[in-house]
Amino acid sequence: MVTHWLAELDGRRVTVEAPASSANLGAGYDCLGLALGLVNRVEVEVRGWSRGKIELSVEGEGVGELGEDHDNRFIQGVEAALREVRGEIPEGVGWRVEMVNQIPLARGLGSSAAATVGGLLAGNSLLGDPLDTRALLRLATEIEGHPDNAAAALLGGFVVSTAGEDGVEAIRFDVPRDLRAVLFVPDLRLSTDEMRRALPDTVPFADAVANLGRVAVGVAGLATRRYDLIRLLTVDRLHEPYRAAAYPQLPRLVEAARAAGAIGACLSGSGSTILAFVDSVASVARIEAGFLAAAADTDLSGVVTVVNPRNAGARVIRSA
Repeated sequence: MVTHWLAELDGRRVTVEAPASSANLGAGYDCLGLALGLVNRVEVEVRGWSRGKIELSVEGEGVGELGEDHDNRFIQGVEAALREVRGEIPEGVGWRVEMVNQIPLARGLGSSAAATVGGLLAGNSLLGDPLDTRALLRLATEIEGHPDNAAAALLGGFVVSTAGEDGVEAIRFDVPRDLRAVLFVPDLRLSTDEMRRALPDTVPFADAVANLGRVAVGVAGLATRRYDLIRLLTVDRLHEPYRAAAYPQLPRLVEAARAAGAIGACLSGSGSTILAFVDSVASVARIEAGFLAAAADTDLSGVVTVVNPRNAGARVIRSA
């Protein structure tokens, strides 16, 4: 019975962490993702007889903004895992959730995917880990709507993914240690839905062909440590030109990073963060200066941060 397994879980606690991610990486629209070294750490406790109450505390990003309800993406992930295994969620179950978040909201760094994946891992852990990675990725994709950020958050590293009638396929490989990401994170927030509405229903055939070639060569380049090919990968013709209408500073910021010595630069996900790849410490200061100068010229405030790609995906830290 439902009440029986809920009684077994009452009072159980699980702590998980899930990384930020950058999707698209230029030409790889909706199929490429990269895990980054910013993480959200969350502890959840089962409150079996709390009349559905959710008690949420947040440190860091999202203070005063994240919903204290069942629409919270982390709670959606927990409950999706329980529903997948047990068939339903008991009426009246509640949760105590404590978040320590490093991932900015609505900046194209996968905060939603990290919450979803973290919740799925926590729910799965509460039940003894009956769901395998493929099942977790399927559930995350169903919640998120596409697999690129979710696959990177779950698997870590550089991930190529696609969702179709036969399910979700994802292939990952480690990112070399000397590759770093310089991020310009604006104060400007851009919703994924808004930025998708900026895209046309059709694109020129030549642009589609150009992106296909850049993705193929770029993925092969990352897999074989041909960093010079990242420059090709990060030049897009399918979404960034159209999103610039809603984000006019975008072209200037990308060009500033490239001119300062980045081996590739692009919009991170649907923005507003701009990601520049470097493989030497000497390039970081020049790119930071380039970002800040371009931002000042376009009246855009923000911060620059340097992170390593993260080869480890989301994980359970402890369970009690």
